[in-house]
Amino acid sequence: MQIHVVESGESVDSIAVRYRVPSATIIYANQLVYPYRLTIGQALLIQDDTQQNIEKPLLITNGYAYPFISPWVLEETLPYLSELSIFSYGFNTEGELIPPILDDTWMIAAAWGNRTKPILTLTPFGSDGQFNNYLVSVVSNNMEAQQNLIAQLLATVREKGYAGVDIDFEFILAADREAFAEFVSNVTSAMNPEGYQVSVALAPKTSANQPGLLYEGKDYALLGAAANHVLLMTYEWGYTFGPAMAVAPINKVREVVEYAVTEIPVEKINLGIPNYGYDWTLPYERGVSMARTIGNIEAVQIAIANGVPIQFDETAMSPFFNYTQNGVLHEVWFEDVRSLQAKFDLVKEFGLRGVGYWQIMQLFRANWLLLADNFQIVK
Repeated sequence: MQIHVVESGESVDSIAVRYRVPSATIIYANQLVYPYRLTIGQALLIQDDTQQNIEKPLLITNGYAYPFISPWVLEETLPYLSELSIFSYGFNTEGELIPPILDDTWMIAAAWGNRTKPILTLTPFGSDGQFNNYLVSVVSNNMEAQQNLIAQLLATVREKGYAGVDIDFEFILAADREAFAEFVSNVTSAMNPEGYQVSVALAPKTSANQPGLLYEGKDYALLGAAANHVLLMTYEWGYTFGPAMAVAPINKVREVVEYAVTEIPVEKINLGIPNYGYDWTLPYERGVSMARTIGNIEAVQIAIANGVPIQFDETAMSPFFNYTQNGVLHEVWFEDVRSLQAKFDLVKEFGLRGVGYWQIMQLFRANWLLLADNFQIVK
């Protein structure tokens, strides 16, 4: 496959002629919207119909999804996933497991039907729907509550047909660092004898003593030893309440990977990849500004609708653009096949276990086609 960056005066048909491929192939792979307008700087994935016998590295692929995902989007995505993390189960201070509001059994069945392992995602959400570090403290330090939660997790995994558990806890207090790692270890000890795997999500640290509520409670070495594998949450540099910037700038992602491999075996590490972008209004005002989450296909359509070119930051290896609407200046950062290829190259360079997508609620077909072109996906 090749990546083509649109230049002035080009059309889908002229690009198709240049690469000797059907226009329909370009339209399908890139989810182009009728009447198939393009904008300067837009990156297109060009599929070559010839078969190439190139040895590809093996890769485990994971994607997070809520039970309200479109069945069509899930069906289109599952062929490219080794694991499907269903988001999410919660718990209370007594260690009682709280299932998702919507039924998850159809997703479990769909996953197994595509030889994809369904994974139960556990989160410490409070009544406000936000991560609650008090719940983390309770389950990490109260052995009665912890044993109750682990027993219920094991029973649910057995009953519903899950293949394992993903522990996605954030904002862990520094005081709970060791106790939380011990909790993860205890979950693993309960799950592994019955053939179930355990993973844990890690905030993107670059040093052991990195300050901040996101980082101090996550000990890479302890958690890497406690779980079967980990997910580096290498996204959200650009986030809803922050200033406009790339969501997953490759230079920052690299720093996290370089640190992680000093603490955790590479065969346990999955690289987090965002499947979304943000639309900010400018100027940014701390505590006031709030970016709108958008899909990657949507981002391109915004640029086309407003007649603006897409630019590319060579340091962050991320696409972005500015536009004005109703007198308000906007800045958009998102992912395209160029930024994704940079992340895939990093996975190959370090020999990581796999990748994990937050999240797969919107289909980005070019990503999956490019992923399959780079790797042999393990099912």
